Amino acid sequence: MTAEAVAARTAVREVTLSPAARELRRELDLRWPAGGDRMHEIARYALLAPGKLLRPLLLVASAEATGGSRSEVVPAALAVEYLHVASLIHDDVIDGDDLRRGQSSVHALYGVPDAIATGDALLFRVFSAVAECVALGVPDTAVLAAIRVLAEAGEDLCRGQVQEAELAAAWPGAGGLDAYREMASLKTGALLRAACRAGALLSGGSPEETEAVTVFAGHLGLAFQMYDDLLPYLADPAVTGKPGTSDAANLRPTFPVLLAHEAAGPEDRHRLEQALGGDFTPERTFAVLREVLLATGALDLARDRAYAEIARARAALAPLPSGDAHGLLSAIADLTVHRDR
Repeated sequence: MTAEAVAARTAVREVTLSPAARELRRELDLRWPAGGDRMHEIARYALLAPGKLLRPLLLVASAEATGGSRSEVVPAALAVEYLHVASLIHDDVIDGDDLRRGQSSVHALYGVPDAIATGDALLFRVFSAVAECVALGVPDTAVLAAIRVLAEAGEDLCRGQVQEAELAAAWPGAGGLDAYREMASLKTGALLRAACRAGALLSGGSPEETEAVTVFAGHLGLAFQMYDDLLPYLADPAVTGKPGTSDAANLRPTFPVLLAHEAAGPEDRHRLEQALGGDFTPERTFAVLREVLLATGALDLARDRAYAEIARARAALAPLPSGDAHGLLSAIADLTVHRDR
């Protein structure tokens, strides 16, 4: 087994088998039991699909690492998952993807109208879930601050989604690596930052501690999106749980594509632009992109850039006390760039 495979297996085990992960899965199942009306059924289907619960875990670990109690923030942690899953439901509608987390996407199984409505309902559930923390002993001012952070993150997430479409439309003109980083910071990073920041706010963490987990999550978000863009070229769609040709079908200049375009000579640069010009099938587009990415070394370079962001993320945790929560945050950072889905 390679060192990479060992690191991946260790990170997955430390995160998915952690006490916090087991408690969150159990609580999610209790709150969304089988039965109920159609919208409840759809929400349960989406929420209990095989996922890593990284965002709820980030909130819990950030709260514990800054002096808080897990029991007081579990509802807020689940709220982050509601927001995330709602965004996935809507994202699959936008992209027309029929596969998510290894099973049929919500709109593919239940139809677009009910998928959109259920996603909307989960967004509203976010706020009532966070508000539950007041009854568990969290000061209402801290709960209000956390709600504000999550609401702003939701808006930023949507802004990032729009920017992703703008980047694709502008490329290869105005859409470059700087535009990509801004988009990734919003589309992916916003919710990760909000999860960590909200956890620290709910726990009463110091300003220095709150800033530390926020900076950590900012680098984590960039690394996550960078590595996510690599997965179609590194992993089997049967493992990733989503179509490998999705970005190619939507003509998106993803992170490795942007790096390849920057490093390529005129011929390969033309091939990239032709592939994302809309004249090929998604399968042909993907094949051409893969050939150029391999020829230019863009896949290795993209992976190195993602690793560098994770190194910065881990360094940001220095002000936090060592312990299980600190260890879980570090394990999540490792998992971000050692995963197959």
